[in-house]
Amino acid sequence: MFTLDAPWEGKLFSDGWVSGGGAPLEVRSPGSGAVFTRVGGATPEDVDRAVTRATAAQKAWASQPYTARVAVLLKAAQLLRENPARLHEVLVAESGSTQGKAGFETMLVTTELEESAALASHPYGEVLRSMKPRFSVAKRVPVGVVGVISPFNFPGILSMRSVAPALALGNAVILKPDPRTPVSGGLALAALLSEAGLPDGVLHVLPGGADVGNAIVTHPGIPTLSFTGSTAAGRKIAEVAGPLLKKVHLELGGNNAMLVLPDADVERAASVAAWGSFLHQGQICMTTGRHLVHRSIADEYVRLLAEKAKRLPVGDGADPGNALGPLIDDRQLQHVVDVVETAVSQGATIAAGGTHEGPFYAPTVLTDVTVDNRAWTEEIFGPVAPVMVYDDVDEAIDIINASEYGLSVSILTGDAYRAFELADRIESGAIHINDATVDDEAPIPFGGTKASGVGGRFGGPHANLDTFTEIRWITVQSEIEAYPF
Repeated sequence: MFTLDAPWEGKLFSDGWVSGGGAPLEVRSPGSGAVFTRVGGATPEDVDRAVTRATAAQKAWASQPYTARVAVLLKAAQLLRENPARLHEVLVAESGSTQGKAGFETMLVTTELEESAALASHPYGEVLRSMKPRFSVAKRVPVGVVGVISPFNFPGILSMRSVAPALALGNAVILKPDPRTPVSGGLALAALLSEAGLPDGVLHVLPGGADVGNAIVTHPGIPTLSFTGSTAAGRKIAEVAGPLLKKVHLELGGNNAMLVLPDADVERAASVAAWGSFLHQGQICMTTGRHLVHRSIADEYVRLLAEKAKRLPVGDGADPGNALGPLIDDRQLQHVVDVVETAVSQGATIAAGGTHEGPFYAPTVLTDVTVDNRAWTEEIFGPVAPVMVYDDVDEAIDIINASEYGLSVSILTGDAYRAFELADRIESGAIHINDATVDDEAPIPFGGTKASGVGGRFGGPHANLDTFTEIRWITVQSEIEAYPF
């Protein structure tokens, strides 16, 4: 069983630690398969009760001075800085994180809390011009209750980047973390915020399956949804939520490209490529899934990338010597195995990896990949780096843009300004010149285009204000208006 104080043992968080209406959920470490804790399982009835309570609690929360909300978020950040193990250890045990990845994610959660605290003091809105002699304002008001559904891969930050700004702006939150990571994706965050002074009823964490997610999506008392996950799941949510006229914010999959120009430093490029493709076993929406390398440097690039792949140690994330940990579960492992086997049957060559021991899949480099190869067209969500050779940069940009996804692109070059000019021709929510596709910061508006997302951006004051508030138009004039009726 887990060694940290675990108030979530057998419980979910809804007006404190309570038993859920469903069967308890066993939470297993993906590396060993051993159960390290059990948490309460929620039902649609739990969602209904949580919404009723959140609706009432939200009004009191929103009516407090903004400084009260700031104090809670800053206290939570302080508690996490003082004791990062309260999230770090859970991430290693529950999500298969390595020590480095868990430390990085814990830092992101901390900065998200701090940035969101700053959001609470932003102006209400703006003064508007009017044709009449009156005072006219657009005022930002909370949307009310926000439904958040988060994934397993970076569970802490991908929950907190919606939860913290929503709370800062005076909303209540119903959070459903992925059932594989209910603690690091929700219950540990609830424990942190509760200790920091968050009032009862403002945050509810309801671990459960698809029925709980569907109850959140369809509930009439939840006007705004924030979802991070696969494009397929996002499409289903949009299909259901659309007729209900909900505000839906979707951050979805990616099949991100790295464009290596012929003047790039090949050694550094291979290092960026390894980080982009292999970090957290490739289980990141921003993972580098397509490597486009100029023919003049392609052989050296593949050799260096394959050498790095072969040297990266894979094993239990609790061991700080391991660079990669396990894939999240057998289903994801089998998906990666199937993609690589299909890719080879379609003509790809394995330059490194392509094997696994249990849930630990070796960093893999594929060459001789064509545009119709499965490893090129799909989001793999595993530590696989497919490499394609190109001769002409215009051809390479066309190949990048041909993907249905548009989340993150990297351009590596010795001429950064040339890459800046090329960036205008690439269809992507983010373009990083001389850096990896995997990148995010709390103050920036993050999101994708095409099948990678819709409904706005995560992060940054304007994106969060647009997502978690509504505009209310208010006018004031000194006398009652005279009309001809």
